[in-house]
Amino acid sequence: MHIALNAQLLSFAETYRSGGISRVIYHLLAELGRDGRGHTFDVFVPTAPATNGWGKLSFHPSGSHTLKPAVRIAWEQTMLPRQLAALKPRPDLLHGLAYALPVGWAGPGVVTIYDLSFLRFPKAFNLTNRIYLTATTRATARRARRILTISEHARRDIVRLLSVPEQRVDVTYPAAEERYRLLPALEVEIFREARKLPKDFVFALGTLEPRKNLVGLLHAYARLRAPRTPLYVAGGTGWRFSPIFDTVQQLGLQDDVHFLGFVPEDELPLWYNAARLFAFPSLYEGFGLPVLEAMACGTPVVTSTAASLPEVAGQAAVLIAPQDTNRLAQEMERVLDDPQRQMEMRAAGRIQASRFSWRAMTDQTIASYERAVGQ
Repeated sequence: MHIALNAQLLSFAETYRSGGISRVIYHLLAELGRDGRGHTFDVFVPTAPATNGWGKLSFHPSGSHTLKPAVRIAWEQTMLPRQLAALKPRPDLLHGLAYALPVGWAGPGVVTIYDLSFLRFPKAFNLTNRIYLTATTRATARRARRILTISEHARRDIVRLLSVPEQRVDVTYPAAEERYRLLPALEVEIFREARKLPKDFVFALGTLEPRKNLVGLLHAYARLRAPRTPLYVAGGTGWRFSPIFDTVQQLGLQDDVHFLGFVPEDELPLWYNAARLFAFPSLYEGFGLPVLEAMACGTPVVTSTAASLPEVAGQAAVLIAPQDTNRLAQEMERVLDDPQRQMEMRAAGRIQASRFSWRAMTDQTIASYERAVGQ
């Protein structure tokens, strides 16, 4: 097959834009570039990456101006169909890697819908973004031959909220990249000393925006016994993030909570390994990749019962209703106070993380391509 992929959300910028969706796109492309089944791929990106082993992919940069959402949307609907028509041979299939297919593409289409947070939590999005995502996703879901998503929970949401037949939706679970693993103790200690980190700290990761429930985490953290284990929060600013900083001030946590900003992906394994506990009480996730990454690094995890997170965590993490800040505080404290429990959770987490792989995600994606072309 000759497959075109619209990967306009692939980003290497040190902001929230290189977060979850971009990382899933990156690893899918890397695996497709190594795939040995003879398919060819034309990939449309804002800027061509410095590839490593992606020899089977032909990149078509649209220009950095498409990093602006309004420009990207216009480009996808106007310029992309023209560029697809100019490809020789014509693609057998177009895969829209984030919610959209151009109206001007008349051939078979597959679209990835990561989650429907804009329908489930509309107040967490600005009005313009919510209207665009809702209209585009509904229209694309009707036109696409196959829909890919990243968890069974997201699949159920798509079937229910978009009125899509269940048999048209395929689940392709992401995975933790190989760098997320148990690192040598000396390497972690050198990192700890270089960053002047304490022996024990709680780590949290996520774009600073309402859905990540960082305000809830801060209220739970404030209930920990003094002196509190320090909390380090990594993640770029997204939208409606000012209540997070306001809460730190209101609860008097300025000396205990440390905001790291965006942390490069190649540094994240060291943060996970150095932490005593990873806290991720999100209100809604299409998948919840940080939970998997933390477990792969052998870090005990406390996360929420919301959406797909129980699928990711299995029995290896502590699961708590995200609004229950009292229980969240209690469970965080219990894990921090119990070395035996920490050891058991480290072992269970690594086993759970090993059940997911980027290779399996890619195999499932190609199988969906074949079903779409064969329809």
